[in-house]
Amino acid sequence: MRLWIDLANSPHVPFFKALAERFKAQGHEIETTAREFAETIPLAQAAGFAPQVVGAHAGRDVSKKAGSLLSRAWALRKWASGRKFDLAISHNSYSQILAARGLRIKTVTLMDYEHQPANHLAFRFASRIIVPASFPARRLRACGARVGKVRRYHGTKEDVYLADFQPDPSFAAQLCELGVKPDNVLVLMRPPAHDALYHRFQNTLFAEALAMLAAKENAQVILLPRNEAQRAAFADKSVIIPARPLHGANLIAASDLVISAGGTINREAAALGVPAASIYAGKWAAVDEGLVNEGRLRRIASAADLNSLVIEKQRAATPRRSREVIDEVVGLIFD
Repeated sequence: MRLWIDLANSPHVPFFKALAERFKAQGHEIETTAREFAETIPLAQAAGFAPQVVGAHAGRDVSKKAGSLLSRAWALRKWASGRKFDLAISHNSYSQILAARGLRIKTVTLMDYEHQPANHLAFRFASRIIVPASFPARRLRACGARVGKVRRYHGTKEDVYLADFQPDPSFAAQLCELGVKPDNVLVLMRPPAHDALYHRFQNTLFAEALAMLAAKENAQVILLPRNEAQRAAFADKSVIIPARPLHGANLIAASDLVISAGGTINREAAALGVPAASIYAGKWAAVDEGLVNEGRLRRIASAADLNSLVIEKQRAATPRRSREVIDEVVGLIFD
């Protein structure tokens, strides 16, 4: 089959890299498009993709988001026309779903966050919807997902690409170049996604966590901003902000603690057995609640929760190693 993968955000890159390897092994042809957003393009190129760059993120304004979605859908439709794709695949790329629908290309979309407002669009227009087993059925129904086109897998999308991960011993040299010493307690932090449609609120806990860690004598913080505005805002906060993208899994595996106001990086840490704490102040995903119940993720909802965090060198990691999930997902895509 001729497959079209659209990479709309940075976390989609490692996920589809793992799937693309399986697709190619099965003899399928792949072409990719990508949106200019966060570190999606350089990460895609580093992963071996050669994506056609189409469109960019529209920022925080809702009306601009809607206009950008439609204009990108039109540009993607123009690009895909005549390429004779059999299937379009994405992790809720709304523009790709609309473009493929207009070209009568079957679409498969994957999603793991039930509170994303734009699920209403994706779930109605996609040919098939693949979600984690924990995704609430009522949220699928509320967003227009017909039962017959929904498939479920056991695990998280992070399990798909991290089950076989082995840390690179040479990565320590890159950390040393950034100023991280072997005896430092390394804390990896990711700020809130203020521009996202699902993040329409203030979150002061992240700033409090940053201030607390700055006061720790042996703690060293690597901060991964989501955009240039955040890069500028945190530039003078006594944190390390890498000038270029680092290998995400190696960075997490080398960390002693991950603190994020988002979702993906916390689930990656949970998959790798690294202590993780979420400062996300919005509606929690069922997959994250499951990780809390497993003891792989801590929920930080107050200053008291922050103060109870243990800031120390990591003990031996206990990865999840859910190797079956990638076979399950590939099977659901082509079933």
